[in-house]
Amino acid sequence: MARPKRLNRPPSILDVAAAAGVSHQTVSRVLNNSKNVLPQTRERVQAAIDELGYRRNSAARALARHKSEMIGVITTTSLDYGPSSILMEVELAARASGYYTAVAPIEDYDDSSIEEALDHLLGLPVEGLVVIAPLRDVAADMSKKDIPVPVVAVTTQEMGEVAGVIPVAIDQVKGARLALEHLYGLGHRDIAHIAGQAEFFEARHREATWRAFMGERALAIREPVARGWDFSIGYEEGRRLLAEGMPSAVFCANDQIALGLYRALEEAGRSVPSDVSIVGFDDMPAARYYSPALTTINQDFASLGRLVLSTLLEAIDAPEAAGIAPKSLEPVLVVRDSTARP
Repeated sequence: MARPKRLNRPPSILDVAAAAGVSHQTVSRVLNNSKNVLPQTRERVQAAIDELGYRRNSAARALARHKSEMIGVITTTSLDYGPSSILMEVELAARASGYYTAVAPIEDYDDSSIEEALDHLLGLPVEGLVVIAPLRDVAADMSKKDIPVPVVAVTTQEMGEVAGVIPVAIDQVKGARLALEHLYGLGHRDIAHIAGQAEFFEARHREATWRAFMGERALAIREPVARGWDFSIGYEEGRRLLAEGMPSAVFCANDQIALGLYRALEEAGRSVPSDVSIVGFDDMPAARYYSPALTTINQDFASLGRLVLSTLLEAIDAPEAAGIAPKSLEPVLVVRDSTARP
């Protein structure tokens, strides 16, 4: 292949075709990973693409296919492990499927903030929407709007009742029960719960499951006071529990809370798990490096992000089909060193 001459403009698909000595249809087949191209031809076209620095014109491609290849994402401004991990996986999965994302974060969860985010995204040629804001007010509010594209929400199973929203979830009830059954099986009967932020689906399901579990076994319930997702909640609640008499085990709403609890216990000269067993939720990458390594509930956020995207594309490709059923992934208990017999 002759070395292509330098251009004074961005190279086009016709320039690639000329440099490789093939038709523009052949270049298009290479770009679309068609199998109907000889290996040596594919190599020649790829070499021309690399030499010219050709970049696909997404707008022109979308126009030719009568599709925008854009999805909108409504998410929180939270940098917490779960939402940020899901957003990253959705974006990666979208790119791998030939789509790109437009993200509209919401800081306040009132009607006006949701309306503003929706107006922004629906003002773009999005083919579908993803909601990564696991609060009932946000997801339920979507059903009140006249949204002309499919909506997939990262939420819990109860959202199956909300019209126009396809819920995709990790089973929070099962995750909480796995944690509690593990502690109960070790012999713990005084199991406290440090709860997550009350507005969030996950927090409510985890707390409700703990209450139900304790009630089923006629065990005393220590009422949570402070609620939230931050390290400070675990520290604050840990100090309170120490003052009133420490339980033998604590089920924390997430791993960050567990680390805050570790600090409160360390300051009081208490040992984990000799004095108190602790279970977290999420299985953050750091959880295995806590001292001691944290027993926790693993949520596969990578798989969840991919499932969200595939569900949305399914809805985009078959808008006339019957409603797509809610989808759910199974959590997994990861037993490490922070739990033992009382």
